[in-house]
Amino acid sequence: MAKMPVTLTLNGIERAGFADPGQNLLEFLRRGLGDLSPKYGCGQGTCGACTVTIDGETQLACLVLAETTEGRTIGTAAGLANGAELDPLQTAFMDHFAAQCGYCTPGMLVSARALLERNPRPTREDIIEAISGNLCRCTGYEPIIEAILAVSEGRTGP
Repeated sequence: MAKMPVTLTLNGIERAGFADPGQNLLEFLRRGLGDLSPKYGCGQGTCGACTVTIDGETQLACLVLAETTEGRTIGTAAGLANGAELDPLQTAFMDHFAAQCGYCTPGMLVSARALLERNPRPTREDIIEAISGNLCRCTGYEPIIEAILAVSEGRTGP
């Protein structure tokens, strides 16, 4: 079967590429568009390493067909920073040692940013629920939760 053209908005910039029939969004973003921030973890939708936003809602890119994203808006961790200026979440993750090996970090950041956009003052329980689909084997989650709380409360530093 022939490749299909897919045009979408990725991190605020209109992008186009060709997707193989049945290709998932994760592979399309990484191989087709060069955005390496969503990570391949399990390939089954259970780890959250590939979390992106599609039209503002968190989705697992490994479970979404690339062809279904035609004309949609995709957000990844690569779009959080503004040039050299980091998103406050990225700074808080550094300040609170919330990124150990870093493999889950892009998905965690995307999930956290989506939460804060719909609920700027989440409770601890809201944060736990928002990141519950993102597995982390290094931090024990507490530094991640504290980093997100710090941003929501306007705190800087550890």
